[in-house]
Amino acid sequence: MLPNDTSTQRRFSRKWILSMVTLLLAFSVLSACGSKKEGAATASPSTSPAATAATAGNPSDVIATYKEGGKITRGEFNSFISVNKMFSPQLAQFMTDPAFQQDMLKQMVTFRVLSAKADDKVKADADKQVTEQMKAITDYFGKQEGGMDKQLKDNGIELKDIESLMKMSFYTMGSMESKITDQAVQDSYKEQAATHAFDIATVSHILISLKDAATQKDLRTKDEALARAKEVKGKLDKGGDFAALAKEYSDDPGSKDNGGTYKDADINQWVPEFKQAASTLPLNTISDPVESSFGYHVMKVESRSTKPLDDTLKTQIKSQLAEKSLSEFAEKEYPNLIQTNNLPKPEASPAPAASPAASPAASPAASPAAK
Repeated sequence: MLPNDTSTQRRFSRKWILSMVTLLLAFSVLSACGSKKEGAATASPSTSPAATAATAGNPSDVIATYKEGGKITRGEFNSFISVNKMFSPQLAQFMTDPAFQQDMLKQMVTFRVLSAKADDKVKADADKQVTEQMKAITDYFGKQEGGMDKQLKDNGIELKDIESLMKMSFYTMGSMESKITDQAVQDSYKEQAATHAFDIATVSHILISLKDAATQKDLRTKDEALARAKEVKGKLDKGGDFAALAKEYSDDPGSKDNGGTYKDADINQWVPEFKQAASTLPLNTISDPVESSFGYHVMKVESRSTKPLDDTLKTQIKSQLAEKSLSEFAEKEYPNLIQTNNLPKPEASPAPAASPAASPAASPAASPAAK
C-alpha cells in the first residue's frame, strides 16, 4: 500500500481522554511521552522501578474526593493505571511522573462522573459492546506468551478491572453520543467538507521507488528512478495498458496487481506530494512523473468527489463530536468537581521570557507539537 503521511507521537498531556477512548475501543497504542522523558526506552510493566513505586501505599487510602460523595482509593487508582499499562506497556516509565498521575486522575474522575449519568438504554447497548470487546481482549491476550493469566498477574490486576474500565468508557461515550443531534452532525459534516476533510479520489499510479518496500534497501538513484518513470510515461502516452504496466513496473505492492488503482480513497491519508497531485491533476490524463519521498509516481486521476454523509460517516462524526464534548467537560468541569487531591503535584514550569519584539498583550505562538 502507498505509505501514508504519519503523524508524530502525541504527548500524554495532550488529548489524553481521546487517546484513552481510542485505546479501549480500538486496541490502539496510547502514545505517552512526557517532555522530559520523550524518547526514553520502554520499561517492562512487571519489573519497572517506577511502576513499583507508583503502586506503593495502603490500597484503602483515599487519594482524591469529588462532589456528591465520590472518592478514589489508592487501590482503585492503581488498578485504573495498571489496566492502561497492560494495553500500553510503555506507560510504565511514566508511573511516578506527577503530571502523568494527575492526568490519569482527571481521566478516572471524568469517566466515573459521566458514566454514572448514562441512561438504561445507553447502558444496555454498551453492555453488549463490552461483552464483545472483552471476548476480543481475552482472545488477543490469550495468544500472547503465558496467556491472559500471565498478563493479568504481571500487571497486578483482575479481569473485572478491565471490564470495569471498559464499562465506564462505553457508558461515558454512549451517553455523550446520545446527546449529539442530527443537525449537529450535518453542520459538522458541512464544516469539515468545506476544508476538504472528506475528499476522495480514484487514482491509478505506477510507483518507481528509490528503496525496496520490504527491506528498505536502495533500489536505484533518483536519476535512475526518474528515467524509469519517464520510460513508463512514454509507453502510456503511446497507448500502453496502464494495468499491465503497473504490474510490470510499479514498486507499490498495495496496488500493482490491481491496475495500480486506489478506488474512492481518502486523499488525506496520502503523503503531501501525492495528495496534491490527486487533488489537482486533470482527470483521465497521464501525468508527468510526480516526485515524493518514495520516488516517482506516474499518475492518472479518474475521479474526484466528496464522501457522502452516509450512516458510516454519521457514526464517525457523532463520535468526533462526543469526544470533543468529553474533552471539554474534562477541561472545564473537572477543576470544579475535585474537592481533595492527595497525589503529588507537577512542578510549575518557569514563565518564558518575553520576546523583546513582542507586544505585551500578544499571545505566544502555538507550538508545532500542539497541533
